[in-house]
Amino acid sequence: MGRDIDPRYGRSCIARKSAVATPSNLASMAANRILNEGGSAVDAMVAANSVLGVVFPHMTGAGGDAFWLIYDAKTGKTHSLNASGKSASNVSMSDFSGKDEIDVRGAKAANTVPGAVSGWIEAHRKFGKLPLSRCLEPAIDYAKNGFPVGDSVARFSEFAIDLLRTYPTTAKTFLKNGVAPYVASDIMRNPNLAKTLEQIAEGGFDVFYKGDIAKRICDFLQEQGGFLTPEDFANHQVDWTEPVEVSYRDWKVLAPPPNSAGFVTLQILGMMEHMNVKQMKESESDFIDHFTRATAFSFKDRDTYLDDPNFNHIPLDTLLSKDYFRDRFKQMHNPSLGPPETGFGKKGDTTFSCAADEEGNVVGVIQSLYWEWGSGLVAGDTGILLQNRGTHFSLDPMARDRLEPNKRPAHTLTCSMVLKEDQPEMVVGAMGGDGEPQTQALIIMRVLDQGYSVQEAIDAPRWLLGRTWGDHVRGLRLEGRYEEKIADKLRELGHENVEIIENFSDLMGHAQAIRIWPDHLEAGADPRADGLAIGD
Repeated sequence: MGRDIDPRYGRSCIARKSAVATPSNLASMAANRILNEGGSAVDAMVAANSVLGVVFPHMTGAGGDAFWLIYDAKTGKTHSLNASGKSASNVSMSDFSGKDEIDVRGAKAANTVPGAVSGWIEAHRKFGKLPLSRCLEPAIDYAKNGFPVGDSVARFSEFAIDLLRTYPTTAKTFLKNGVAPYVASDIMRNPNLAKTLEQIAEGGFDVFYKGDIAKRICDFLQEQGGFLTPEDFANHQVDWTEPVEVSYRDWKVLAPPPNSAGFVTLQILGMMEHMNVKQMKESESDFIDHFTRATAFSFKDRDTYLDDPNFNHIPLDTLLSKDYFRDRFKQMHNPSLGPPETGFGKKGDTTFSCAADEEGNVVGVIQSLYWEWGSGLVAGDTGILLQNRGTHFSLDPMARDRLEPNKRPAHTLTCSMVLKEDQPEMVVGAMGGDGEPQTQALIIMRVLDQGYSVQEAIDAPRWLLGRTWGDHVRGLRLEGRYEEKIADKLRELGHENVEIIENFSDLMGHAQAIRIWPDHLEAGADPRADGLAIGD
């Protein structure tokens, strides 16, 4: 693969009792402290994800959504927690009359209830050990007293400087003196968010969804022309669901069900099970070719079927069946099959974190604002940056995913857990819109089939079939450590828009994973972010 090999490789963590991996060293250290105090893996993830909302404000936070996968060692059961919010009860397509798409920024983009906080509170209620206030304490401290800005925040602040200057509340919160972007190692504070988190620590679900915080967010949005009301917040529910699953060789792989796109990861694995992936380690172009064709098929199904299951049936029994995978595999080399030109994976700025504790509990959490900086709008004096997930809804009245009241949008968010003989062997996830299912499936295959360590699988050069900023068609991007001859070979095989990009590119997303061995834990964090894998 050797093409100007970059020395920035991540450092794996080998731990005896517990481990955590996140895309931020501050979040990882906070979560590890919680584990060392006797907290559960869920406690650690509440700490990590609340801290990420402070130190990774461009990608995640209390104004976003989340999905959880939780393995409970006491019962031997794996649970999926859907902490995504619904659209406003009074919103309609007529609110966007004359437009082809929903506003991507501003108050009308923030048209779904943020669900992430309900995920923290509900997961903690069911599986937490330490007080919620202790789990939120690190985030409150960083918001109140400040944290050193990392490379990712600095880079995305510069990139989005015009957006951050557009709304006074946002500029006041995320720009120095309301004007200049923060640069790496500056100290950033968000005292308003600290106060909001203190209220959540004391009042839990009710204060955020039925009390003062909900009222302040909605009052602000109404002033700005938005739709959400206190009743929308009060009616919000977080749902425990059964994960969807497929068998992959000797393992079982689980993911959150729709409205998450978790089945896409499972479909890629189901088709690739018909290939000798181990042998493909010696032929990367062959691996990329087959993997990308499987991905293209999965994207077609995602773009066709994914929606809120309360509004439209999603035929998962068919889409995840062995017969379906076998049929798709036979069609994989149809010369007419190319990357789909439509779909919704334009952007995906997200965080994935995972933890395993000494009692055997394992947790993965994918949490997001959707686009980088979400709606771009900080809700008044709450310090909360609101997501723009509802911009995915279609304004086509015939579209399956059309905008309707009280509807959850289709989500790119997903993560995966691998079990063997009903015991967790790996938890893995990645940010990146279209890249999320690809990266997860790739890491799973590199570890299980090709013998990579977790960190090696994360570090290795990746590819991405998908759209990115400003693109109207999907392309196939390869990281710079691939040789040009691999790109040429893929073009010969019929792949379109093949491009080699920089090493360790943000476009490939940020992946984290933990592998659970009988006598130790192996954790890895992505060098493409400011991440850290740590444990005891």
